[in-house]
Amino acid sequence: MISSRRLLVVASAAALAVGVAACGSSDDEATGGGSDLSGSIRIDGSSTVAPLTEAVAEQFEAENSGVRVTVGTSGTGGGFEKFCAGETVISDASRAIEPEEVEACEKEGIAYEEVRVATDALTVVVNPENPVNCLTVEQLGAIWGPDSKISSWGEVPGLKEDFDEELQLFGPGTDSGTFDYFTEEINGEEGASRKDYNNVGENDNATVTGVEGAPGGMGYFGYSFYQENEGALKALEVDGGKGCVAPSAETAQKDEYVPLSRPLFIYPSGEALEKPEVKGFVDYYLDNVNAVAEAVGFIPLTEEQLQASKDATAKLG
Repeated sequence: MISSRRLLVVASAAALAVGVAACGSSDDEATGGGSDLSGSIRIDGSSTVAPLTEAVAEQFEAENSGVRVTVGTSGTGGGFEKFCAGETVISDASRAIEPEEVEACEKEGIAYEEVRVATDALTVVVNPENPVNCLTVEQLGAIWGPDSKISSWGEVPGLKEDFDEELQLFGPGTDSGTFDYFTEEINGEEGASRKDYNNVGENDNATVTGVEGAPGGMGYFGYSFYQENEGALKALEVDGGKGCVAPSAETAQKDEYVPLSRPLFIYPSGEALEKPEVKGFVDYYLDNVNAVAEAVGFIPLTEEQLQASKDATAKLG
Protein backbone atom coordinates (compact mmCIF):
# COMPACT_ATOMS: atom_id res chain seq x y z
CA MET A 1 0.00 0.00 0.00
CA ILE A 2 2.85 2.38 0.71
CA SER A 3 4.15 1.99 -2.82
CA SER A 4 0.74 2.74 -4.30
CA ARG A 5 0.51 5.95 -2.31
CA ARG A 6 3.97 6.92 -3.49
CA LEU A 7 3.03 6.20 -7.09
CA LEU A 8 -0.07 8.35 -6.70
CA VAL A 9 2.02 11.25 -5.42
CA VAL A 10 4.49 10.91 -8.30
CA ALA A 11 1.70 10.67 -10.86
CA SER A 12 -0.03 13.77 -9.51
CA ALA A 13 3.25 15.66 -9.48
CA ALA A 14 3.78 14.72 -13.11
CA ALA A 15 0.29 15.90 -13.99
CA LEU A 16 0.94 19.15 -12.18
CA ALA A 17 4.18 19.59 -14.09
CA VAL A 18 2.31 19.46 -17.39
CA GLY A 19 -0.13 22.09 -16.19
CA VAL A 20 2.60 24.39 -14.92
CA ALA A 21 4.59 24.03 -18.12
CA ALA A 22 1.54 25.00 -20.13
CA CYS A 23 1.16 28.19 -18.11
CA GLY A 24 4.46 29.59 -19.26
CA SER A 25 6.62 32.26 -17.66
CA SER A 26 4.02 33.66 -15.27
CA ASP A 27 4.41 30.62 -13.02
CA ASP A 28 8.19 30.86 -13.22
CA GLU A 29 7.91 34.36 -11.82
CA ALA A 30 5.53 33.18 -9.09
CA THR A 31 8.04 30.63 -7.85
CA GLY A 32 10.94 33.03 -7.84
CA GLY A 33 12.38 31.76 -11.12
CA GLY A 34 13.16 28.38 -9.60
CA SER A 35 16.96 28.41 -9.65
CA ASP A 36 17.24 31.41 -7.29
CA LEU A 37 15.80 29.53 -4.32
CA SER A 38 17.77 27.33 -1.92
CA GLY A 39 17.46 25.95 1.57
CA SER A 40 15.44 23.35 3.46
CA ILE A 41 11.80 23.28 4.52
CA ARG A 42 10.68 20.92 7.28
CA ILE A 43 6.98 20.03 7.50
CA ASP A 44 5.23 17.62 9.83
CA GLY A 45 1.73 16.78 11.01
CA SER A 46 -1.37 15.11 9.64
CA SER A 47 -1.02 11.84 7.74
CA THR A 48 -4.24 12.80 5.93
CA VAL A 49 -2.79 16.04 4.53
CA ALA A 50 0.68 14.59 3.90
CA PRO A 51 -0.01 13.09 0.43
CA LEU A 52 -1.22 16.49 -0.79
CA THR A 53 1.79 18.31 0.65
CA GLU A 54 4.16 15.63 -0.68
CA ALA A 55 2.77 15.93 -4.20
CA VAL A 56 3.16 19.71 -4.22
CA ALA A 57 6.61 19.45 -2.62
CA GLU A 58 7.85 16.97 -5.21
CA GLN A 59 6.97 19.22 -8.10
CA PHE A 60 8.28 22.31 -6.31
CA GLU A 61 11.63 20.56 -5.78
CA ALA A 62 11.70 19.58 -9.45
CA GLU A 63 11.50 23.25 -10.38
CA ASN A 64 13.69 24.47 -7.52
CA SER A 65 16.57 22.02 -7.26
CA GLY A 66 18.25 24.01 -4.50
CA VAL A 67 15.37 23.47 -2.06
CA ARG A 68 14.83 20.32 -0.01
CA VAL A 69 11.34 19.75 1.41
CA THR A 70 10.77 17.01 4.00
CA VAL A 71 7.27 15.94 5.04
CA GLY A 72 6.75 13.98 8.26
CA THR A 73 3.59 12.32 9.58
CA SER A 74 3.49 12.43 13.37
CA GLY A 75 -0.22 13.30 13.40
CA THR A 76 -1.91 16.68 13.70
CA GLY A 77 -1.26 16.89 17.44
CA GLY A 78 2.31 15.68 17.13
CA GLY A 79 2.87 18.10 14.26
CA PHE A 80 1.70 21.06 16.31
CA GLU A 81 4.03 20.04 19.15
CA LYS A 82 6.98 20.25 16.77
CA PHE A 83 5.71 23.40 15.09
CA CYS A 84 5.16 25.31 18.34
CA ALA A 85 8.61 24.20 19.54
CA GLY A 86 10.15 25.72 16.41
CA GLU A 87 11.24 22.35 15.00
CA THR A 88 9.21 22.75 11.79
CA VAL A 89 8.19 25.72 9.66
CA ILE A 90 4.85 24.40 8.37
CA SER A 91 2.37 22.11 10.11
CA ASP A 92 -0.08 19.90 8.20
CA ALA A 93 -3.40 19.63 10.06
CA SER A 94 -6.68 17.79 9.59
CA ARG A 95 -8.33 19.94 12.26
CA ALA A 96 -8.00 23.50 13.50
CA ILE A 97 -5.34 24.34 16.07
CA GLU A 98 -6.60 23.94 19.64
CA PRO A 99 -6.35 26.37 22.60
CA GLU A 100 -3.51 24.56 24.36
CA GLU A 101 -1.56 24.47 21.08
CA VAL A 102 -2.23 28.18 20.54
CA GLU A 103 -0.83 28.81 24.01
CA ALA A 104 2.26 26.70 23.29
CA CYS A 105 2.96 28.65 20.10
CA GLU A 106 2.41 31.99 21.83
CA LYS A 107 4.81 30.98 24.60
CA GLU A 108 7.54 30.38 22.02
CA GLY A 109 6.67 33.46 19.97
CA ILE A 110 5.54 31.44 16.95
CA ALA A 111 3.19 33.51 14.76
CA TYR A 112 1.13 31.65 12.18
CA GLU A 113 -1.99 31.69 10.04
CA GLU A 114 -4.51 28.95 9.36
CA VAL A 115 -4.46 28.25 5.62
CA ARG A 116 -7.12 25.95 4.20
CA VAL A 117 -5.77 23.80 1.36
CA ALA A 118 -8.53 21.25 0.63
CA THR A 119 -11.69 19.58 1.85
CA ASP A 120 -11.95 15.99 3.04
CA ALA A 121 -14.78 13.51 3.46
CA LEU A 122 -13.72 11.39 6.43
CA THR A 123 -14.65 7.88 5.33
CA VAL A 124 -15.87 4.91 7.37
CA VAL A 125 -14.84 1.66 5.67
CA VAL A 126 -15.85 -1.97 6.06
CA ASN A 127 -14.99 -5.28 4.45
CA PRO A 128 -16.55 -5.71 0.97
CA GLU A 129 -18.33 -8.86 2.22
CA ASN A 130 -20.27 -6.80 4.75
CA PRO A 131 -23.91 -6.38 3.59
CA VAL A 132 -24.35 -3.16 5.59
CA ASN A 133 -24.31 -0.08 3.36
CA CYS A 134 -25.31 2.74 5.70
CA LEU A 135 -25.14 3.60 9.38
CA THR A 136 -26.62 6.51 11.26
CA VAL A 137 -24.50 8.80 13.40
CA GLU A 138 -26.21 7.26 16.42
CA GLN A 139 -25.24 3.74 15.34
CA LEU A 140 -21.64 4.81 14.77
CA GLY A 141 -21.67 6.39 18.22
CA ALA A 142 -23.02 3.18 19.73
CA ILE A 143 -20.12 1.28 18.17
CA TRP A 144 -17.30 3.76 18.85
CA GLY A 145 -18.49 5.47 22.05
CA PRO A 146 -16.30 5.34 25.19
CA ASP A 147 -18.77 3.08 27.01
CA SER A 148 -19.50 0.77 24.08
CA LYS A 149 -19.49 -2.96 24.76
CA ILE A 150 -20.68 -3.94 21.27
CA SER A 151 -18.58 -6.86 20.06
CA SER A 152 -20.48 -8.05 16.98
CA TRP A 153 -22.47 -6.51 14.17
CA GLY A 154 -25.59 -8.27 15.40
CA GLU A 155 -25.48 -6.10 18.53
CA VAL A 156 -25.60 -2.81 16.63
CA PRO A 157 -28.94 -1.17 17.55
CA GLY A 158 -31.46 -0.88 14.72
CA LEU A 159 -29.35 -2.78 12.19
CA LYS A 160 -31.63 -4.05 9.42
CA GLU A 161 -29.20 -6.49 7.84
CA ASP A 162 -28.80 -10.03 9.14
CA PHE A 163 -25.08 -9.89 9.85
CA ASP A 164 -23.49 -11.19 13.04
CA GLU A 165 -19.76 -11.23 12.37
CA GLU A 166 -17.36 -10.28 15.14
CA LEU A 167 -16.74 -6.53 15.12
CA GLN A 168 -13.08 -5.70 14.64
CA LEU A 169 -12.29 -1.99 14.85
CA PHE A 170 -9.26 -0.15 13.46
CA GLY A 171 -8.53 3.52 13.94
CA PRO A 172 -5.88 6.21 14.35
CA GLY A 173 -4.12 7.16 17.55
CA THR A 174 -4.85 10.06 19.86
CA ASP A 175 -2.30 12.38 18.16
CA SER A 176 -4.32 12.17 14.97
CA GLY A 177 -6.54 15.03 13.84
CA THR A 178 -8.73 12.40 12.20
CA PHE A 179 -9.25 10.79 15.61
CA ASP A 180 -10.07 14.18 17.14
CA TYR A 181 -12.56 15.07 14.43
CA PHE A 182 -14.27 11.69 14.32
CA THR A 183 -14.71 11.42 18.08
CA GLU A 184 -16.10 14.94 18.38
CA GLU A 185 -18.58 14.58 15.52
CA ILE A 186 -19.66 10.99 16.24
CA ASN A 187 -19.29 10.69 20.01
CA GLY A 188 -19.97 14.31 20.91
CA GLU A 189 -16.64 14.96 22.61
CA GLU A 190 -13.15 15.17 21.20
CA GLY A 191 -11.06 12.23 22.35
CA ALA A 192 -14.05 10.28 23.67
CA SER A 193 -13.68 6.77 22.26
CA ARG A 194 -13.70 3.16 23.31
CA LYS A 195 -10.15 2.05 23.92
CA ASP A 196 -10.41 -1.60 22.91
CA TYR A 197 -9.87 -0.99 19.20
CA ASN A 198 -6.81 -1.67 17.07
CA ASN A 199 -4.88 1.59 17.42
CA VAL A 200 -2.84 1.94 14.21
CA GLY A 201 -1.28 5.31 15.10
CA GLU A 202 -0.58 7.19 11.87
CA ASN A 203 -0.33 4.01 9.80
CA ASP A 204 -3.52 4.03 7.73
CA ASN A 205 -2.15 1.06 5.78
CA ALA A 206 -2.72 -1.04 8.91
CA THR A 207 -6.41 -0.10 8.85
CA VAL A 208 -6.64 -1.16 5.20
CA THR A 209 -4.96 -4.48 5.93
CA GLY A 210 -7.02 -5.10 9.06
CA VAL A 211 -10.42 -4.33 7.55
CA GLU A 212 -9.61 -6.15 4.32
CA GLY A 213 -8.69 -9.27 6.32
CA ALA A 214 -11.67 -9.30 8.69
CA PRO A 215 -15.26 -9.87 7.47
CA GLY A 216 -16.53 -7.82 10.41
CA GLY A 217 -13.82 -5.17 10.20
CA MET A 218 -14.45 -1.41 10.35
CA GLY A 219 -12.13 1.58 10.29
CA TYR A 220 -11.98 5.23 9.30
CA PHE A 221 -9.56 7.62 7.60
CA GLY A 222 -9.39 10.38 4.98
CA TYR A 223 -11.27 10.13 1.69
CA SER A 224 -8.10 10.13 -0.43
CA PHE A 225 -6.87 7.01 1.33
CA TYR A 226 -10.17 5.26 0.67
CA GLN A 227 -9.97 6.16 -3.02
CA GLU A 228 -6.48 4.71 -3.15
CA ASN A 229 -7.76 1.40 -1.72
CA GLU A 230 -11.28 1.38 -3.13
CA GLY A 231 -10.95 -2.11 -4.60
CA ALA A 232 -10.16 -3.64 -1.20
CA LEU A 233 -12.73 -1.84 0.95
CA LYS A 234 -16.31 -0.60 0.96
CA ALA A 235 -17.22 2.91 2.09
CA LEU A 236 -20.29 3.21 4.28
CA GLU A 237 -22.88 5.85 3.64
CA VAL A 238 -23.64 7.97 6.70
CA ASP A 239 -27.07 9.19 7.79
CA GLY A 240 -26.61 12.48 9.60
CA GLY A 241 -30.35 12.98 9.96
CA LYS A 242 -31.41 13.56 6.35
CA GLY A 243 -30.89 10.12 4.88
CA CYS A 244 -27.90 8.05 3.79
CA VAL A 245 -25.17 9.97 1.94
CA ALA A 246 -22.01 8.51 0.44
CA PRO A 247 -18.65 10.28 0.83
CA SER A 248 -17.66 12.06 -2.37
CA ALA A 249 -16.26 15.35 -3.63
CA GLU A 250 -19.72 16.50 -4.64
CA THR A 251 -21.48 15.65 -1.36
CA ALA A 252 -18.69 17.22 0.72
CA GLN A 253 -18.61 20.46 -1.27
CA LYS A 254 -22.40 20.73 -1.09
CA ASP A 255 -22.32 20.14 2.70
CA GLU A 256 -24.53 17.06 2.23
CA TYR A 257 -22.08 14.56 3.73
CA VAL A 258 -22.62 15.44 7.36
CA PRO A 259 -21.10 15.41 9.84
CA LEU A 260 -17.88 13.93 8.39
CA SER A 261 -16.85 16.44 5.72
CA ARG A 262 -14.07 18.68 7.04
CA PRO A 263 -11.51 21.31 6.02
CA LEU A 264 -7.79 20.50 5.78
CA PHE A 265 -5.06 23.01 6.59
CA ILE A 266 -1.43 23.97 6.53
CA TYR A 267 -0.05 26.35 9.18
CA PRO A 268 3.03 28.28 8.01
CA SER A 269 4.99 30.32 10.55
CA GLY A 270 5.44 34.05 10.06
CA GLU A 271 9.18 33.94 10.69
CA ALA A 272 9.62 31.18 8.13
CA LEU A 273 7.70 33.12 5.48
CA GLU A 274 10.41 35.77 5.64
CA LYS A 275 12.68 33.21 3.97
CA PRO A 276 12.33 33.26 0.16
CA GLU A 277 12.31 29.47 -0.17
CA VAL A 278 9.43 29.08 2.31
CA LYS A 279 7.40 31.92 0.84
CA GLY A 280 8.04 30.54 -2.64
CA PHE A 281 6.83 27.10 -1.55
CA VAL A 282 3.66 28.36 0.15
CA ASP A 283 2.81 30.59 -2.81
CA TYR A 284 3.41 27.67 -5.14
CA TYR A 285 1.26 25.42 -2.94
CA LEU A 286 -1.74 27.72 -3.19
CA ASP A 287 -1.23 28.47 -6.89
CA ASN A 288 -1.37 24.77 -7.72
CA VAL A 289 -3.24 23.06 -4.88
CA ASN A 290 -6.57 22.61 -6.64
CA ALA A 291 -4.98 20.88 -9.62
CA VAL A 292 -2.97 18.46 -7.52
CA ALA A 293 -5.78 17.93 -4.97
CA GLU A 294 -7.99 16.27 -7.57
CA ALA A 295 -5.11 14.09 -8.77
CA VAL A 296 -4.37 12.83 -5.23
CA GLY A 297 -8.03 12.27 -4.35
CA PHE A 298 -8.74 15.36 -2.26
CA ILE A 299 -11.64 17.76 -2.75
CA PRO A 300 -10.52 21.10 -4.23
CA LEU A 301 -11.28 24.46 -2.68
CA THR A 302 -13.91 26.77 -4.07
CA GLU A 303 -12.65 30.04 -5.56
CA GLU A 304 -13.76 31.89 -2.43
CA GLN A 305 -11.99 29.44 -0.12
CA LEU A 306 -8.80 29.61 -2.17
CA GLN A 307 -8.78 33.40 -2.14
CA ALA A 308 -9.30 33.40 1.63
CA SER A 309 -6.25 31.13 1.99
CA LYS A 310 -4.13 33.42 -0.17
CA ASP A 311 -5.30 36.43 1.85
CA ALA A 312 -4.34 34.68 5.11
CA THR A 313 -0.85 33.97 3.80
CA ALA A 314 -0.44 37.53 2.56
CA LYS A 315 -1.51 38.84 5.97
CA LEU A 316 1.13 36.74 7.71
CA GLY A 317 3.83 37.62 5.20
